[in-house]
Amino acid sequence: MRIALVSEHADPLAAIGGVDAGGQNVYVAALATALGARGHEVVVHTRRWDPAQPARVEVAPGVRVEYVEAGPAAPVPKDELPPYMPEFTARLAARWEADPPDVVHAHFWMSGQAALRAAGNVPVVQTFHALGTVKRRWQGAADTSPPHRVDTERQIGRSADAVLATCRDEVNELRAMGVPERRIVIVPCGVDLGRFRPDGPKGPWPGATGAPGTGAAGAREAGAGMARVLSIGRLVPRKGVDTLVQAMRLLPRAELVIAGGRVDDEEAVRLRELADGYGLAGRVRVVGSVPRDEVPALMRAADALVTVPWYEPFGMVPVEAMACGVPVIASAVGGHLDTVAGCGLLVPPRRPRALARALKDVLADPGRRRAMGAAGARRARQRYGWPRVAERTEAVYTQVIDGRMCRLAALGG
Repeated sequence: MRIALVSEHADPLAAIGGVDAGGQNVYVAALATALGARGHEVVVHTRRWDPAQPARVEVAPGVRVEYVEAGPAAPVPKDELPPYMPEFTARLAARWEADPPDVVHAHFWMSGQAALRAAGNVPVVQTFHALGTVKRRWQGAADTSPPHRVDTERQIGRSADAVLATCRDEVNELRAMGVPERRIVIVPCGVDLGRFRPDGPKGPWPGATGAPGTGAAGAREAGAGMARVLSIGRLVPRKGVDTLVQAMRLLPRAELVIAGGRVDDEEAVRLRELADGYGLAGRVRVVGSVPRDEVPALMRAADALVTVPWYEPFGMVPVEAMACGVPVIASAVGGHLDTVAGCGLLVPPRRPRALARALKDVLADPGRRRAMGAAGARRARQRYGWPRVAERTEAVYTQVIDGRMCRLAALGG
């Protein structure tokens, strides 16, 4: 099968942790690689954002990334990309007219708009990764999305041959948008079970007083019994890391490492100032981006991972921590209701006292931590390995190619 993945802003080869570089980048890279491993020919189309980037990069057997000229060859915030999408669309259409794929899988709403307009008779599968209706609901006036995003997403959802939802909560949102339920399929995000596993090395813990390489237990002893809490991911306000910083005021025997982004990012500075204002400078550290290869060891060095966004379409970080056997405490929103419920703890978003109570209970009970970690690792192995996710995605591609799901109407414009 010849598969085109379209990911206009989320370059699968970009460094993870920036404002616009997170779970979608990881998802697209891992899905492409897993599909290639199943014998398919996969091309990822993403916007050129650096003049030094070559036209194409071979990244794995059967998988390459092709950079599409659209707007300046420089980083552009994703919410400022719409003026350049007509050029992106035209270049896709020219490529596919000359050499059409068997199926197109679009990621994010702008990619969906471009794919539907450029694909001609080639079937289009859509994954939104985040919905404008949900973003607007939670962020209100702070939402920087273009005004037409919500209406465009409705058109895409009603026009694509299939829409992949990553969790049950997203299915409800899509149905409310008028997307025909018969064309919605739940296919979750995945995790690299070879990299994220319970039995790998631990640490070192950033800023810990124990010697590097001693592992979590040795460093913890040297740190006078401090429990270790980890937050990792993109540093943007809706991720709710400030809720965790506030909860740390009620946990005097715990320390927090916040990883992701750059230490001079606006949100990183805000979180550091918040911690300093609460007198937590000695127990809360903002350490910036961690190389992807080092993330599993950092997770395994933690006593608990906390992720409490206001909303979360899926949430790859908690599943990665679960795969490492690390107890997870997450907000009771979006994908967490599928992934964390039953093997971790769910708390209301933006409720620091409720989070502090949950953390205190988990950190005080080693047996409970072990049980939560084991349950999370089992679930990750059973449901979220990338080979399983790729197989389910491939099944949807086969259905749309065979015409068992059919597009109702072409996208206007």
